[in-house]
Amino acid sequence: MKLLEEKILSCGTVLSGNILKVDSFLNHQLDVELLNELGKEFYRLFESDKITRILTVEASGIAIACFAAQYFHVPVVFAKKGHHKNVGTDCYTAEVFSFTKGTSYTVFVSKKYLNEGDNVLIIDDFLANGQAALGLKKIVEDAGANLKGVGIAIEKGFQDGGKNLRELGVKLKSLAIVDSMTDDSIMFREDD
Repeated sequence: MKLLEEKILSCGTVLSGNILKVDSFLNHQLDVELLNELGKEFYRLFESDKITRILTVEASGIAIACFAAQYFHVPVVFAKKGHHKNVGTDCYTAEVFSFTKGTSYTVFVSKKYLNEGDNVLIIDDFLANGQAALGLKKIVEDAGANLKGVGIAIEKGFQDGGKNLRELGVKLKSLAIVDSMTDDSIMFREDD
């Protein structure tokens, strides 16, 4: 998606450790016009999949998921990080390793909000090693729901997450795939 790639090039910053900082428009301060376009694009890519739920992880994926959900006319469910008393104990859980934070945590989804037979689209802001997507995939499977696809705003194509999900047969659509990055350049994968 050229619009997202242009925004990354104009506003993104590469930090040490293969971190792409896009907090000025995607995951700290939000460019709502851009997010609306991302939501439209996810709808275009998955509209034939009869999506009934969009699933993400708190916190950075929520905004993108909400903008997409308005086009699908479905609810957004987000997996909470860490156990909260108000979630209760009747939950689906998965262990997830965060590339950015360098730590593992458990995510929880109440069984009230994900049902057998649901057609689920997972949406997130980044895909690096794929651990968040794999954790959400496990939750979808534990619920007896149907994983229809994974939508990612920015995929780090030089890490294994995308390759691993595709090898598992997951319908993965990333709006921008970064093939390489240095302090002064970001290279995107050409359209397939």
